Amino acid sequence: MIFGNRIKELREDAKLLQRQVAARLELDTPLLSKIERGERRARHEHVAALAKIFNVDEKELITLWLADQVLELVKDQVEAENALSIASKELKNSKK
Repeated sequence: MIFGNRIKELREDAKLLQRQVAARLELDTPLLSKIERGERRARHEHVAALAKIFNVDEKELITLWLADQVLELVKDQVEAENALSIASKELKNSKK
């Protein structure tokens, strides 16, 4: 829901209605509402479009979008924190 909260914040700061943003994304308004509430995931191409709509760094939104996906995957796992720590180390090592 990190991503959805950020989108709602950006939309409200821009003084745009959900239906206005949804129209630019070629989505229906209820779907955008569900994305903002964290009930549905945005598609990758919507993330890029939202960055353009709100004139923010696409990398910021991609990062939040990915974080939500990771959290959804591990949220009910007891060892999630340890697994994320190991995965983080592996990501750092793979960039060397």
